[in-house]
Amino acid sequence: MFTAARAPALFTLLTAFLAAPSVQAISTITRTGRYLYNSTNDRFYIKGVAYQEQGAVVASADNPFGEPSTFIDPLAQGSACTRDLPFLQQLTVNVIRVYSVNSSLNHDACMNLFSQNGIYAIIDLALPTNGSIDRDSPSWSTNLLDQYTNTIDAFSKYDNVLAYNVGNEVVLQNSTDISPYVKAAARDVRAYLQSKGSTALIGYSAINGVADWRGDLASYLACDPAGGNSASTSIDLYGLNDYEWCGDSNFETAYSATNAAFADYNVVAYFSEFGCITSPPRLWTETVSLFGTDMNTAWSGGIAFSYFPATSVQGQFGMVNISSDQTTVTVSDDFTRLAAEYSNITFIDSPTQASTAASSYPSCAAPNTVFVASNTLPQTPNEAACDCVESALECRFTPTTDNTTVIVGTLLDTGCSLLGSSGGSCDPIGGNGQTGVYGALSACDPSIKLSFVMSSYYELNGRTASACSFSGNGTVNTAASSTVSASAIVSSCIANPTAVFTPSAAPTGASGSSGSTTSSGSTSASSATSLIADTNALVGMSLMAVVSVFGAMFTLA
Repeated sequence: MFTAARAPALFTLLTAFLAAPSVQAISTITRTGRYLYNSTNDRFYIKGVAYQEQGAVVASADNPFGEPSTFIDPLAQGSACTRDLPFLQQLTVNVIRVYSVNSSLNHDACMNLFSQNGIYAIIDLALPTNGSIDRDSPSWSTNLLDQYTNTIDAFSKYDNVLAYNVGNEVVLQNSTDISPYVKAAARDVRAYLQSKGSTALIGYSAINGVADWRGDLASYLACDPAGGNSASTSIDLYGLNDYEWCGDSNFETAYSATNAAFADYNVVAYFSEFGCITSPPRLWTETVSLFGTDMNTAWSGGIAFSYFPATSVQGQFGMVNISSDQTTVTVSDDFTRLAAEYSNITFIDSPTQASTAASSYPSCAAPNTVFVASNTLPQTPNEAACDCVESALECRFTPTTDNTTVIVGTLLDTGCSLLGSSGGSCDPIGGNGQTGVYGALSACDPSIKLSFVMSSYYELNGRTASACSFSGNGTVNTAASSTVSASAIVSSCIANPTAVFTPSAAPTGASGSSGSTTSSGSTSASSATSLIADTNALVGMSLMAVVSVFGAMFTLA
């Protein structure tokens, strides 16, 4: 290992400035068919590294992957980006992947610095714990959509955003019924990006599961459920978190089967994470196959994991260590070997953009016993309609604690149990990705769902004040009509519960909006850098019904 002390900040900034292109902007990367091309029509490969310091990890039986529950936005740390730029340049990377960002912070210094030096960003839209699609209680809801669009709004001014990921390892072998929610997120994010005139791509990063359901998921995310050869619900960029090449392996042993499985895939595929640690040392010789003739017709590069230390149950993935005063970078042999392998890569400029056909989007296959996802997707979350419901309900959720995360799930479980015993139903707030049936309120914020459950129970129990109390967390809305049922309010406010439309920007004050920020970890050093979690965002997101630490996070397994 060797250590390099950071030069004084002014000198380093000057060095970065002199190294930067002075006139020409960074090239716009576009997709033609299953390949990426730059503005001079040369094929573009993702030669990247995961760039996010790990947040706090709370060990538990519910978190076997060691996924962090907090994050620090690495793109809001201008001095840290300046510190790290020479090392990213040593790695010769052209892309960094960032797992969680805070839309309320300023990212100008990092994003502009990286743009000037030819480095793009793939940005995951999810946040830890409550800011991603929850496997235990899945929904594609207003709070998540607001968070996603706020992040897009915060980064739309930068020319080096390559893609936004709508999820990371959300779908597992025993949870393929969650896939419609991911596809709905891709649909609405696509519509929103198009409404803003953005050229950024839409991605998803998948766990490398067994071939049958993994292939079904990849196909599902790039198919047209309406059978009209439309890209409207498709991703552009399929990422596979792949750790099959361990130690001194070879293409036939590690990658040949996976490569063959994606030989005819219709959109761009890349390795969104790679770098197995179970047979040290990491030689990174997989890059020869990944970027070479073995795999270049099916894959467009990959992201090495991880620049910063990242601890998992398997061990340590990081390639550098940062001193306690945040000024000095110490690199490991992993870093040195990756830099050497990456430096030897020559991109194969084939096929040409002119000879590449546009993608077709086949009809989605019917669900099967392995992959049970319905081809009917959840509706586009409609914040105005959900707010209409909340304002008219007779009993409202008014929590007695700021830490609503610890009570919402319990209250919903309790409320639905009580409602069922009183002859009511929680069907309007739920959804089922296997049957393709989604309640009219399924896309609303969990707080509104809870108010509906409380109001329904209140109605069925004589409208007594105690029936709205829920241990002091419910309050009677004196402005509401006592002659209109909760179900009638839902029907009136949400006239078309299956509506699909182009989302608009989240209103000020909505969850995730300015002053607020949905999986993964990261760190910092100044007043902004000491932020361990976006407090406002977590308040907005904390109303998710069940806390899930798995969805859309840093992969550390």
